[in-house]
Amino acid sequence: MSNIEDNFYDEDEDQMQESNPVRARMKQLEKENREIRKALAEAENSKRELNFVKAGIDPSNPKFKYFVKGYDGDMSPEAIQSALEEAQLIAPQKPVVDDSEKKGWQQTNKNAAGAESAPPGPSWVKRIQDAQSEQEVYQIFAEAEAQGIDLSTL
Repeated sequence: MSNIEDNFYDEDEDQMQESNPVRARMKQLEKENREIRKALAEAENSKRELNFVKAGIDPSNPKFKYFVKGYDGDMSPEAIQSALEEAQLIAPQKPVVDDSEKKGWQQTNKNAAGAESAPPGPSWVKRIQDAQSEQEVYQIFAEAEAQGIDLSTL
């Protein structure tokens, strides 16, 4: 188009705006609508990108590029991480163990290690031989029976 034609259309548009204020307002609203839609799309894109960053991935990383582009699930960081694990793009997160549980397991391990390293008690036969009375022998047999040991086979 030449300069003359551009001026002609601009003059035509100016005349239309003067003669039809409703159409002029419609054009203005349409322009605002396009700008608002563009801003909304940019905000949605930023929000989406932020959720991926919160999930612990860099959306610009080539490793995750196609995942970010194609992901259409729940946009919470937890759901994104779960989907990343499912797609085997990241290693599964280890469950967080609170300190009290960890300390309890450490104590259990200490107790177990201590039980294994204790010297063996005197043999049942030796205890029976060293008994001072008949009553003491019966107590030794009762103790063995409580532990599930049959001393009659010794």
